[in-house]
Amino acid sequence: MNKWNFYTSKEIKPQGWLKRQLEIQAEGLSGNLHKIWPDIRDSKWIGGDREGWERVPYWLDGFIPLAYLLENEEMIATVKKYIDAIVSAQEDDGWICPCEKDKRAKYDTWAVQLLCKVLKVYYDCSGDERIPQVIYRVLKNYYELLKSGEIKLFTWGKYRWFESFISLNFLYEKYHEDWIRDLAKIIKEQGFDYNKTTENWKKPSHAWKLNTHIVNMTMMLKSEAVSHDLLGEEYTDNAEKLREILDKYNGTAFEGFTGDEVLSGLDPTKGTECCAVVEQMYSYEEIFAHTGDNKWAERLEVIAFNALPATLSEDMWTHQYVQQVNQIACQKTMIMAPWSTNGPYAHTFGLEPNFGCCTANFNQGWPKFALAPFMHNENTIINSVMLPSVLKDNGVTIKLETNYPFENKMHYSIDSDKDFSFVIRIPSFAKNLTVNGEIRENKDLEIAIKQGKTEITIEFEATPYFKKRPNDLCALQMGSLLFSVPIAYEKEMREYTKEGVERKFPYCDYQFIPKTPWNYGYAANDFEVKFNGIGDIPFSQENPPVTIKANMQQINWGLKFPYRSVARKTPKSRSPISNVQKIELCPYGCARLRMTEMPIIKK
Repeated sequence: MNKWNFYTSKEIKPQGWLKRQLEIQAEGLSGNLHKIWPDIRDSKWIGGDREGWERVPYWLDGFIPLAYLLENEEMIATVKKYIDAIVSAQEDDGWICPCEKDKRAKYDTWAVQLLCKVLKVYYDCSGDERIPQVIYRVLKNYYELLKSGEIKLFTWGKYRWFESFISLNFLYEKYHEDWIRDLAKIIKEQGFDYNKTTENWKKPSHAWKLNTHIVNMTMMLKSEAVSHDLLGEEYTDNAEKLREILDKYNGTAFEGFTGDEVLSGLDPTKGTECCAVVEQMYSYEEIFAHTGDNKWAERLEVIAFNALPATLSEDMWTHQYVQQVNQIACQKTMIMAPWSTNGPYAHTFGLEPNFGCCTANFNQGWPKFALAPFMHNENTIINSVMLPSVLKDNGVTIKLETNYPFENKMHYSIDSDKDFSFVIRIPSFAKNLTVNGEIRENKDLEIAIKQGKTEITIEFEATPYFKKRPNDLCALQMGSLLFSVPIAYEKEMREYTKEGVERKFPYCDYQFIPKTPWNYGYAANDFEVKFNGIGDIPFSQENPPVTIKANMQQINWGLKFPYRSVARKTPKSRSPISNVQKIELCPYGCARLRMTEMPIIKK
């Protein structure tokens, strides 16, 4: 294994389309949630009377790096307001959550695990020297309460035990005290062992259970990577074994899993929860950092460039609770609709469709991804994900200019006052790799950088290909981008107030009603790729950065009975009912309504 260390917002700054994506997020719901949403605005975490459990920590987990990456002073002031309120309320024994002392045993300490992770994020961004001791006192108290039996892990804290290790690893590196290892062992012993229930993953779940909850599934993949060092255990790549089972029985074209809210099988009209998308990204970021195994970085790209933008509106004022790979409409469906356990509005766009966890948690997706392009260990820096960014650290400046993943050209401008080793991760799909115009083998580049200025230009090709999917369907992929038939739609806007929470423009509810055909199959494997330039909205359906024209024909697909806005799992017939047409496909992440898994029409 080749372990890498993350940089922080002090060293990495986003550029180009990535910076614009973060700006849109800051201009949208993320940057305004504390002004409009009572669970954040009036939370018990800051002395109010609303939710005092996961929602403020969830929101801060993304809002903090977003504020510091953009160097937005107003947002940074808001961060400090919330952190100061939380820190000042810490009790003498170290307890920090808004819970009365006599009720601690019934308080799900998932909030403790999450908040400590958030405090570490804040420390990384701000350098606030109060924070290590705050975390120390929180976890020392946690240790004493768990050791004495005054509290136990249950429900979410039990099923998400591994999240504790983000802050435990940080604390142990700083203080090297034995009780931290002891706490790690107690937490794992009381935590749930997912290896014992993998048989439950092999068929769709139809009842709500914590051990098949999709968000828990995506979070737990990093459990071995983040915990094995502190526990003194051998690393076995258990995540890969578990991922293979999940993918075989619940996989999606975008490398995620179906889960609405529980594992849902291989039907492309089943949903994937927004929280699961950002948590899977975070798991893969951590696994790659702890192992250096390229497969996790490559899978991270596919999720980030496809599933993440797809589940958010272009202005990022609204989001879905669940997205569908084949999503022909976003409309209210019948109760329990095509979902396993979600309600009829789960795939509409809004402030908090179905449930509010994703309203708070989606915020971490883009900011944490923006912290992933460069990592380091000893005297080596790796470009782990090719995102337009500038790295400045310890006398080294690396500026990466690129439109990747929409184009496959990267230019590195390096200015260093020392020699160092630079590694550039080359995706496995790259073909015809050139470095400064010279042909190179398609593998990771290891470059000895000398003191002074260095310019490196990398180019490679990626060709469209059909990715096989279940039921003799396929998805078109090029590089890390999936492509879909975009479906034009009309918006229906709904403004209202429910339980004291306003939904008003631009954070009201929206239904998307299709107005163009969607019932296609591929007639050939001839493709025309066109790069269109990146506009003000990088993942725009109207102006996508790259498109592929494909020969397609309409087929008799049909609707899933008894729904009026859900496609069948597979088409009724694969025989063409139209002539061959040139259809322009766009990236999956650009298409709010789309068909992605489709058949190849047999002549």
